[in-house]
Amino acid sequence: MTVPETQISTYKGFHQRIPFFYGWVVVAVAFITLGIGVNARTTFSLLFPPILEEFDWDRATIAGTFSVGFVAATILSPLIGVMMDKFGPRFVMPLGTIITALGFIFATFAKFPWHFYMTLGLMVVGGSMFISYIGHTAFLPNWFSRHRGLAMGIAFSGVGIGSITFLPWFQYAILNEGWRQPSITVAIILLVVLVPLNVVFQRRRPKDLGLRPDGTISTPEEENKIGAQAELEDMRIVDKVWSATEWTLANALKTPRFWWLMVSFSTGLYIWYAVQVHQTRFLMDVGISANSAALGLGLVGLTGVGGQIGIGYFSDRVGREWGWTVSVLGFLLTYVLLIIISTWPYVWLMYVMVCVQGLLGYGLASVFASIPAELFAGRRYGVIFGLLGAFAGIGAALGPWATGWLFDQTGNYDLAFVVAIVMCLISIVTMWLVGPRKVLLVAGRISKG
Repeated sequence: MTVPETQISTYKGFHQRIPFFYGWVVVAVAFITLGIGVNARTTFSLLFPPILEEFDWDRATIAGTFSVGFVAATILSPLIGVMMDKFGPRFVMPLGTIITALGFIFATFAKFPWHFYMTLGLMVVGGSMFISYIGHTAFLPNWFSRHRGLAMGIAFSGVGIGSITFLPWFQYAILNEGWRQPSITVAIILLVVLVPLNVVFQRRRPKDLGLRPDGTISTPEEENKIGAQAELEDMRIVDKVWSATEWTLANALKTPRFWWLMVSFSTGLYIWYAVQVHQTRFLMDVGISANSAALGLGLVGLTGVGGQIGIGYFSDRVGREWGWTVSVLGFLLTYVLLIIISTWPYVWLMYVMVCVQGLLGYGLASVFASIPAELFAGRRYGVIFGLLGAFAGIGAALGPWATGWLFDQTGNYDLAFVVAIVMCLISIVTMWLVGPRKVLLVAGRISKG
């Protein structure tokens, strides 16, 4: 959405009164939005056991709720990109928040599986796409260039901070009040906090404030800085033909790199959401208490703070492929540890597993956000990323359902975890085939050429 000149001058007056780059305000708002929004969706892992016990359905049926949500996300992701390009986050974020909140409220009246598919699935999981990683990745990279991975990591680390407080509280509330009242409380928090916060403070791009990425002010007094920034950006370019291309969706679809990236993203989200949905139930199955299992889920998010910031910074210095590889290896090791825990269900092993998952695996989000922005930058980036997000959503939808189905067929999670390990290997290999370093160097690699 084009911002009128009169509004731009007003915005400039506001951002000039703060002693730092407004991009960090955008990051702060994203931090809070992600901290609440993503964890609201993650509560499905805690709702899973009580719903299973109340209705006595098989696991694949209940896990299918999450999968239906990500099927919806697959359809919605291109739309999110288009809407972000046209209207910006001040409209998109509140819209997603309202849909998610209504999903929680309506879920409390559910009686049949399709009720949960429509509410917790379509509305909560699908609606949360607007306010989670997918939605923020459609505009946050606009604000930074040299420190993109770090900025994305800080924003996404809000998920971890939120999880260590939000999820244990939610589990405590479920044990004491049942699952319906906490669901209504989550809806209220979403509406009261996230809607006004994003309407007032969120912005789509620095240009709307007369700024450039990383905070350069577009005034004559700053021309030297602008020139230096442009020179730095030029040094990062490896493939000048690729970088000079005016990327449209049609152009992107013609490149093998787009399709390799799609496979890597899809398998990456498969392994992420398969463990996220089933982890709590698995830990309870092997004899770990419900409170400890819920704490474990929260600790994943807490350690994920370090993982997302650390891996984001690491990818800025060493390269996106290496950041992705380290993160996926974190998930691979997570699944190995889960197989071990099935035989030796020690709480200390659970802590090792969740630390590995958070410190390494959760860094995936930071790199996920940076790569497409650097490969397909331009006016149509939102549409291109939206389609990539749709394909990634297929993996996110398949992971929980397939893991539940394999459990129902075999009576345990061992085969499902082995399949996830194979998905990890596929994700790593295909990311190296994408080769972001062959298009654009990260800032930390410029001097090394």
